[in-house]
Amino acid sequence: MVSDPISNMLITIKNGAKVGKETVVFPCSKIKYEIATLLEREGYIKNVNKRGKKVKKFIACDIVYGTDGKTAKLTDLKRISKPSRRVYRKADEIAPVRNGFGIAVISTPKGLMTGKDAYKQKVGGELMFQIW
Repeated sequence: MVSDPISNMLITIKNGAKVGKETVVFPCSKIKYEIATLLEREGYIKNVNKRGKKVKKFIACDIVYGTDGKTAKLTDLKRISKPSRRVYRKADEIAPVRNGFGIAVISTPKGLMTGKDAYKQKVGGELMFQIW
């Protein structure tokens, strides 16, 4: 049993990128699918698909690699808000990640969005994780 399924999903993607896997698969939920589609829009993963039967669904996604084919675009990530400690930020408290080379994913009342989008729309929320 996993106590933090979002962390499990993110670490699965990160570990798959580190060992050079082309595709990673993890259990499906609405929030995981939203995170995967957001990461697809930002270019860290591609081809996000739901697979499986009604009861046991999985999400399969391909990892994006650089021009050399060995280094993944996703190098590291940091989970900020955890089940044991929730972290919230106002719109004016949202800072760029790694001087603009990464993104922060924020759960807002308007849905999941990147830190830049939340700052532009002046919406705060739960700072879920940072990825670069």
